[in-house]
Amino acid sequence: MRRHVFLSRLILLLMVFAPSAAFPQETEMNTALQTSPHPYVGMWVTEDGYVRQELRSDGRYDEARGTQQSAYQGDYQISGNYVTYQDDTGFTADGYFENDVLYHGGMVMFRQDQTN
Repeated sequence: MRRHVFLSRLILLLMVFAPSAAFPQETEMNTALQTSPHPYVGMWVTEDGYVRQELRSDGRYDEARGTQQSAYQGDYQISGNYVTYQDDTGFTADGYFENDVLYHGGMVMFRQDQTN
């Protein structure tokens, strides 16, 4: 009985203080999930090509307007089909995705074909 209690406590301590050692497969799975890009990552472009917004896999965006590259840059977060932006000056905006179209700031943006 004492040995059973000792082993139970030892296992509990390992789980609390060394969860990656106790469950290495779970850690590997979580790492794999973190490295796969979100489905909305990529280049989004208005129909006339004037605005081009790249949603990067690191949670940053870079938006070009006309001939001005990197007109706006900042962070973005996606929750479901809703996206929130905060540019590097602190300005915030939002948008949403529907049927592979991004609606943002009064603009309608389409995923850029990766073959071009």
